[in-house]
This record gives sequence, C-alpha cells and structure tokens, in this order.
Amino acid sequence: MNWLTNLIRPRIRSLVEPKDVPDNLWQKCSGCEGMLFHRDLLENMNVCYHCGHHLRITVKDRLELLFDDGAYDNIDLPEVAHDPLKFKDRRKYADRIKDSRAKTGLKDAITIAKGTMGGIPVVIAAFNFSFMGGSMGAAVGEALLKAAEEAVKSNAAFITVPASGGARMQEGMLSLVQMPRSIIAVEMVKDAGLPYVVLLTDPTTGGVSASFAMVGDVHIAEPGSMIGFAGRRVIEETVRETLPDDFQTAEYLLEHGIVDMVVKRQKLKETITNVLSMLMKKPQPEKAKTGNGSGKKSRKDNPKANGKAPPANGEKADMARGKREVADKALLQVKTAQKAARRISKPQSKTTTKTKAKSAAKKVSKG
Repeated sequence: MNWLTNLIRPRIRSLVEPKDVPDNLWQKCSGCEGMLFHRDLLENMNVCYHCGHHLRITVKDRLELLFDDGAYDNIDLPEVAHDPLKFKDRRKYADRIKDSRAKTGLKDAITIAKGTMGGIPVVIAAFNFSFMGGSMGAAVGEALLKAAEEAVKSNAAFITVPASGGARMQEGMLSLVQMPRSIIAVEMVKDAGLPYVVLLTDPTTGGVSASFAMVGDVHIAEPGSMIGFAGRRVIEETVRETLPDDFQTAEYLLEHGIVDMVVKRQKLKETITNVLSMLMKKPQPEKAKTGNGSGKKSRKDNPKANGKAPPANGEKADMARGKREVADKALLQVKTAQKAARRISKPQSKTTTKTKAKSAAKKVSKG
C-alpha cells in the first residue's frame, strides 16, 4: 500500500485539488472594464492599455514617476492633535485614523518630498486618496505650510498633487480653516518669486478645489480626472438643469479655460520640467532637448545617418540665388498687376466725373 499512498495519491491530488493563485494578478479597468495583467499595467504607469483610462496610483508611485531617477527625500509632517473634537459617528475618529495609517503606512493624507526634476529643485506635496479619501484636516494644512516654507528656503519650485474629496468632516470648523491657511502657503511661494504648479488628479473636489488647487501659476490635469466642487447630483438639483455628460472632467475644464493643459501620465514629468525651466529661466535638460533621453542625437535626428546631409557652402549659395530670382519674378508680377489695375480704374473715374458734372449743370439750368 505504500506505493499507492506515497505515489499515486499525491499525483491524483495534484490534478484534482485547486492551486493557490494570487488574486492580484489581474485588475479590471474602471473605464472599459477590460482585464489588465498587473505586470503590463505597471509598465504602462497604471494606465489602461486598452482604452487609455488613467487609474489611480499611490503617492509612492507618483513621486517615483516625477522625481529624477525616482529619488527623493521625505520631509516629516508636523505634529498636530489627531482628534481635537473627540468626534464619533458610526466609529470613533481616532479609530479611523489608526486603520488608515495601518492600511497605507502613511501618517496622514499628504506626503511632502524634496528632490529634483530635470535638475531643477522642487518640493512636492502629494495627496493619497486611500487615506480617508485624501480629506484635508489640520495635519494637511500644517503640511502645506511646511512644504511652502521648505520651497522658499531651498529656492525650489512648489508642486501640489491634490487627490481629495475635500475637507475632513470629523474635524469640523478646524478643517475649513485649512483652506485660507493653504492660500497663505501659496502666497509665501509666490512672494518669493518661485513657480507654483498644480497637478490635478482624480478626484479633486470640495474644499481642496476651492482653495490652493485653483490658484496655481500653471494647472495641469491627467486625462479623465474629475475636478469640481460640489457633486453632479447636488448641482443638477440646485440649478434644475441636466448637465453635460463630460461635466467636471479635465477635458471639459480645459475647453472652458480653467485647466491649462491635459497631459498623459507618460508625458507628465517632461511637461512639468519644461514648464519649470521656462518659469525659472533655467536651461532644459538634455532629454527635453534631444527627445530620446540619452543626451545624444538619434539616427533620425542625424542628417548624415538618414541620407539627408546638409548642403555644402556652394550649394547653399546656389539655393539662396535661386530663392532671390523667384522673389524678383514674383515682385515683377505684382507690379505688372498693379499697373493693369490702375489703367482699368482710370477711365471709370473720368466717366464718373463727367456724369457728375453734367447732372450738376442740369440742376443749375433748371434753377
């Protein structure tokens, strides 16, 4: 019986029993509902490779995407009272914070990081929607002030990446006070003559969109992001009208002048770097100049490699002479046409003058 127990039974079990398969290998796109393999999705920066829908990403992935070589320094968040009102609804606010911290590994809904983008020093304050919906409480307000102070101190550009449902209701009026405080933080950066760029992501709503998220020097949004203040249903019930299907999307706001540009995630770093280089009057990095990221001209950019070598000096002179001859011929044709127009118009003017003189003489004779 040993051969049956030790050999046959394990083989039968291996064929019959279900194998343990990780449940995170595939993900459904919320845009087209297509199935996405996790490895392909990661390589495409969490953008659906079927329909181009931009899925949400974590703060860590966002910062690695923006900073040079994915390297940056985290700045500790200021200490604040985590439950100043001892708030409780269905659960205690303190318990909600503990659960969010355990789930995300973050101290609060915002992360401050310092590094470079294309060699330009920047300070980024990025929201994580997974932490209580990215809501803005006292900790977020203090963090924005600290990030602005760090940007001024380091003479760096200030970038905010909101992804929030608005103010944190568990902190009541204290959360609403953070709106003007965030404006103060932005004004500190602007008074120092430093650029302030806002990268709007999905979603940006409520008190966040009503404060620092809409006062940037440049507003850039990811495709399809929901950006607004109140919800669609609330607005429709208030104005008693049906809103457009694309209402409160990045593309709708771009069309109506609220957003400056809508940029795909793959082009975000290059676009923001170019904007900062212009605002801070610094040379663009080699990648932005050459376009292939290697600092060298590609084969299609090399005229000798693709058979389009530049003309020699003698050929340049012949080309210039030919252009001058064409220009002289065109000028001669124009002058000839003008002379012909004058000859045609002169008889008409004389006839008109004679007619007017005859009519005037008739009126005198009648009088």
